[in-house]
Amino acid sequence: MLKYVKLLSVITSLVLSANTFAAEDSISVDLETGRGGQAQRVDDGTEFKVCADQDSLPFSNRKQEGFENKIAAVLAKDLGKKLTFQFWYDRMGFIRNTLNAKRCDVVMGTTPDNDMMLTSKPYYRTGHVFVYRKSSGYNITDWDSPDLRKGVIGIVGQSPATIPLNDHNLMGNARPYRMQRDLNLPSSFLIDDLVKGDIDVAIAWGPIGGYFAKHASIPLVVVNIPEYENVNVKGKEYWNISLGVRKSDKARLALIQGALDRNQDKINQILDDYGIPHFPIVEGDSVTEVYRKEHPHAVEARGDAIPKTE
Repeated sequence: MLKYVKLLSVITSLVLSANTFAAEDSISVDLETGRGGQAQRVDDGTEFKVCADQDSLPFSNRKQEGFENKIAAVLAKDLGKKLTFQFWYDRMGFIRNTLNAKRCDVVMGTTPDNDMMLTSKPYYRTGHVFVYRKSSGYNITDWDSPDLRKGVIGIVGQSPATIPLNDHNLMGNARPYRMQRDLNLPSSFLIDDLVKGDIDVAIAWGPIGGYFAKHASIPLVVVNIPEYENVNVKGKEYWNISLGVRKSDKARLALIQGALDRNQDKINQILDDYGIPHFPIVEGDSVTEVYRKEHPHAVEARGDAIPKTE
């Protein structure tokens, strides 16, 4: 869930300002002890070291049970390197304290136009899903489905899906959940509440909805939400997903890109095994490009506030 929150944060930063993260300090912090001023790791070229969240299934955890852990393992094996991780909760300061502090070299699962990193070509594309109990008898296929109005809809506040939810006058049915996850709650909290009957429909980020529905104690139905017909930068349901390295690591990215290209079938199989909805990559589909089309004059006025993607 934290990974989804971080993705929303990246999207928001691209839409609102390239300087969203500028207020963070640059003090080096030791991730295990919390002490500042620790010496930087020396990269000897033998590791494939990933910056990852320690408790964010289905993406990653310390036991390396997440699908991003497994994809990283495929890439490391292809490149003949030892797979290691630097764990840190994926919240504000994650990139500064991990990748840019050179404690690790690769970030899995980011947007292709994340201007804090040099990013790969997308290696999967996913979107949002409706999830509901099979026993409900609902037949929900899109935002106009009558059954969507019959019960309580659980949704993460400020997620892209709130735009079509509001446009279809469904906010009266909504039970919003905080975007910033309570670390005392499991990543599965939205699907858990669906199973318990506290909500009747969950609108979830595809990896979260797909994975936890697959492992739920009762049969659940997962339906891919169609891309919103009035799509805009805040209401996009589908996103290309890439990995990132430091901006100076062009040679490293070239090697990793080769591994991604050689192992796309294995990556797709991992996504299938985890119940992650995924779709063909849409070239050039990005937050930046959608924003440019909607606000050409704003982009001109703000210069490089919206990063270039050429």
